[in-house]
Amino acid sequence: MKQVLQLRMSQHLALTPQLQQSIRLLQLSTLELNQEIEQLLADNPLLERADSPFDQSLRLAGDGSVQSAGDNSFDGTEENRGPEESGAPEASGEVREESPSDLGQDMLMGEPRTRGALDDDSEPQQLATITVTLRDHLLTQLSVTKASRRDRALVSVLIDAIDEDGYLRSPLEEIAEFLPEELAVGVDELNAALSLLQSFDPPGVGARSASECLCLQLRDAGIQDLSDTHTCQAAYTLAAKHLDLLAARDFSKLKRALKTDDAGLRAAHALLLRCDPYPGRRFGHHASNFIVADVIVKKRKGVWHATLNPEVMPQLRINRVYAQILREHRGNEQVASLSSRLQEARWLIKNVQQRFETILRVAEAIVERQRNFFTHGEVAMRPLVLREIADTLGLHESTISRVTTQKYMLTPLGTFELKYFFGSHVATEAGGAASSTAIRALIKQLIGAEDLKKPLSDSKIAAMLGEQGIVVARRTIAKYREALRIPPVSLRKAL
Repeated sequence: MKQVLQLRMSQHLALTPQLQQSIRLLQLSTLELNQEIEQLLADNPLLERADSPFDQSLRLAGDGSVQSAGDNSFDGTEENRGPEESGAPEASGEVREESPSDLGQDMLMGEPRTRGALDDDSEPQQLATITVTLRDHLLTQLSVTKASRRDRALVSVLIDAIDEDGYLRSPLEEIAEFLPEELAVGVDELNAALSLLQSFDPPGVGARSASECLCLQLRDAGIQDLSDTHTCQAAYTLAAKHLDLLAARDFSKLKRALKTDDAGLRAAHALLLRCDPYPGRRFGHHASNFIVADVIVKKRKGVWHATLNPEVMPQLRINRVYAQILREHRGNEQVASLSSRLQEARWLIKNVQQRFETILRVAEAIVERQRNFFTHGEVAMRPLVLREIADTLGLHESTISRVTTQKYMLTPLGTFELKYFFGSHVATEAGGAASSTAIRALIKQLIGAEDLKKPLSDSKIAAMLGEQGIVVARRTIAKYREALRIPPVSLRKAL
């Protein structure tokens, strides 16, 4: 076979670095975007934040001295005023910074926040609250007991083995094996130490099961001192032996086992509901996860509008000092590397701005199509797919998917992910379609209004929706009910 050389011309698509960065920024959440920007700020000296708490940066004066940049606003308004208007004499020999038009006004994202010292109207700083953990709470009680030193040491070992719910999950035999053999600690000693621990506050701490936890709390409450002794004994027996029947809602067997009627079982159950199955959770500090919305929806003059949340928009700009050095020494090889950094900074500012513009466009399109949802709630949600928004905005479905993932919208009804407004549809008898979100809301309403003595089955719910013109199969009702974390009919039955 003869080898030959051929010259061919072809066209192919290539993702430029700027486009790759734009796609990556678009799919990032607000938290991930801030982390990405902080990393780029650390790597690129020509990029800076206008909303940084250290925005009172230093700039060089013409005489070589250092002067605060906080004296002049970056929008050039202070520079355009004379000494009489600015309230400060103009420094002689100072190198005048160029206006934003010289640096490229499109290099600025967002508006600056008010600078200067905190005034009297500023919010006071909040001090960190000191929380007491369950372990500290138990050790404090142990320190004031009159137990022997050995007993206190054994109780301390058990306290270290208690989990955050207040339960002792490890068997006493296993704990005894981990103790040094020369101490000769037996299970009987640990049982005695556990009894002392279970007398501490909160009631039920140190229990090894939910049944034991409830029984400890009933004993601590002094059920023998209550007026209805029969109800108290029934509650104690229910907690000690028949929690499985209570979970299965088998009320017939419960009444026979407790030798009581409906009223007695209801009273015993109410007594159990006063107990806390997780006594340790009231202690310690659990950090809350907060969602910062990217878009805010409000109603103005009877029309719903979507606006970007200014708190999540990073205010980026080109560092003027480095930009000025780059212009003045454009032919110098020592600053040649700054040219690529300047281009990267411009790309980032443009891509971040384009990211938020795309999010706003998609949010406005969603609000336009889901107006009834914001007015009437979930039952008014209309079917919506990604392709509909993509065709309206002239974007690709993958772009809409990136925009709606991990981006949140703050509405009068709550905070929702943008993907929440998209969903499948179910046909109606009239030939239309109903959103799956609206159907789930109807199921929730029907179950919320049901008679607890005769709860609605999935077949009955399907029939009731069919009367409203919504054709839904029983298995679809079961799927939606499970998605709403609603138990089946057998577990929703009450006395």
